[in-house]
Amino acid sequence: MTHAPAGRTTGRPGRNLARLGVLVALVGITVVVPVSQRSMSAGAAVAGDALTDSTVPGTVEALTAVQLSVLPPASLVSADATAVRSALTASRSDERDPLPGCDGKTRPAGSNGLLDVADLCTLWDGHTQIRADAAVSFAVLNQAFVARFGADLCLESGYRTLAQQRSVKAQEGGLAAPPGKSNHGWGLAIDLCKSETTGVKWTWLNQNGPAYGWDNPSWARPGGSGPFEHWHWEFAKGVQADGEYYG
Repeated sequence: MTHAPAGRTTGRPGRNLARLGVLVALVGITVVVPVSQRSMSAGAAVAGDALTDSTVPGTVEALTAVQLSVLPPASLVSADATAVRSALTASRSDERDPLPGCDGKTRPAGSNGLLDVADLCTLWDGHTQIRADAAVSFAVLNQAFVARFGADLCLESGYRTLAQQRSVKAQEGGLAAPPGKSNHGWGLAIDLCKSETTGVKWTWLNQNGPAYGWDNPSWARPGGSGPFEHWHWEFAKGVQADGEYYG
């Protein structure tokens, strides 16, 4: 029988055991590490969710907590942003102003049908003019009307010069006041479109107009002392102070 060299009979089993141990270790790492990683990831996600729930503000909180600015980023604005702020201020002022460009100040009465153009303000239709204080008051009434009906009051006429009143008198006869005696000549009267003088609009105007200083005068109503003109409205305060007041 041949004998193996001394020292080799015990070497192979030892190496085999070592190799087996390495394989077992590798298998353990392959299985245990992914499982543990998944556990850690799940734990981290739960912890993250808990942190999110406890520390991140809700949508309403986030929106109400942030100070919004109408100015563009500083990098897009010159070092001096005064011009930008001035433009924004003017824009906001126009939004609040019921009739931009009209100061609403009471002017001297002047002469019927001969008012200074500088004392008049143009209304939203782009051509009807009346006295400045009456114009602003009427514009505020119009804002309320728009909020209710979704459109501006429709206008037929406002201030009339003496020449224009003569023309109206020639066409309308007894339905028109003599030149120099009409509150249109004082810039204190408006004729509305007939579409505004019936139905819910007419009811609304009669209920709300006086609160804004405007009214269909008593003489123009059914049974009044003058012709029936439900489209004719006057700035009551101005008429009593400076106009043709027929009580």
